[in-house]
Amino acid sequence: MSVPTAGPDSHGAPLARLDERDGLHARLSQWWEAERRDLPWRRTRDPWLVLVSEVMLQQTQVDRVLPYFEAFAERWPTPQQCAAAELADVLAAWQGLGYPRRARNLWRTAAIITERHGGGVPTDLDDLLALPGVGPYTARAVQAFAFGIDIGVVDTNVGRTLARWTGRRLAPAEAQRIADERVPAGQSWAWNQAMMDLGALVCTKRDPGCGRCPVQPWCAWAGEVLGSEHSGRPDPADRSAGVSARQAPFEGSDRQARGRLLAALSTIDIERAGAAGAMDLERDEARAQRLVEELIAEGLITAVGDRIRLG
Repeated sequence: MSVPTAGPDSHGAPLARLDERDGLHARLSQWWEAERRDLPWRRTRDPWLVLVSEVMLQQTQVDRVLPYFEAFAERWPTPQQCAAAELADVLAAWQGLGYPRRARNLWRTAAIITERHGGGVPTDLDDLLALPGVGPYTARAVQAFAFGIDIGVVDTNVGRTLARWTGRRLAPAEAQRIADERVPAGQSWAWNQAMMDLGALVCTKRDPGCGRCPVQPWCAWAGEVLGSEHSGRPDPADRSAGVSARQAPFEGSDRQARGRLLAALSTIDIERAGAAGAMDLERDEARAQRLVEELIAEGLITAVGDRIRLG
């Protein structure tokens, strides 16, 4: 396996290639030992807690997840305990983290793990993908971080880094193949964590620190950024595989209105007629009732007569 040196040719292809033994793995590992982030989910290999952390981290920044993960892990440290809980309690504990479907899916996943997998999170990729709310990234993250399987984990940070390393946008299958090839045998846990930290701390979206990147000599895009004449080409990470697109504004969105209603219901049941007020949509009753129906259909709230409640 080889990796590109800095500096692409006019077609974006690497000018030269270096074998990984020339230092990429050693350089990244050395940097990570000094700069690694201390995160609570990195202190466990428990497959359930790894899964919980990865579900929480979907579309959510690390700082927001920290208190929720620790509270969840203390309250429901096993899938059996989560499956035995009321959905309303799980949703209430999730309140404020956003995307509450994740909480519902995690609760359903806990039941499936308990009933079909003997209480243990499965290791097989297809079995993981069959769990509610578990996609290709989350499944591979569980394999790598809980079971140490030699597989690449392509999140937003890794996807951005891989695209810049190669100097071009990557399709999903290609990004996964490259990520898999880069994993040193038997070092899946540490390597994938290091890749994520590199993207989070150095190879960032808006202000990439190419000058202080430990693996800059292997990066095609760094050659363009640090060269005497910038090529003017767009960032290859834009719209590349694994890289999240910009989200629509939260203020005034359906997400915000739904969150307000769920927050209200986490403390008390309310009259269905009062849903618009809870969502700050008194002037748009039709929209409020549409959102109520969506939440009922998604299993996040329940209608009991003229009242609605969480779960």
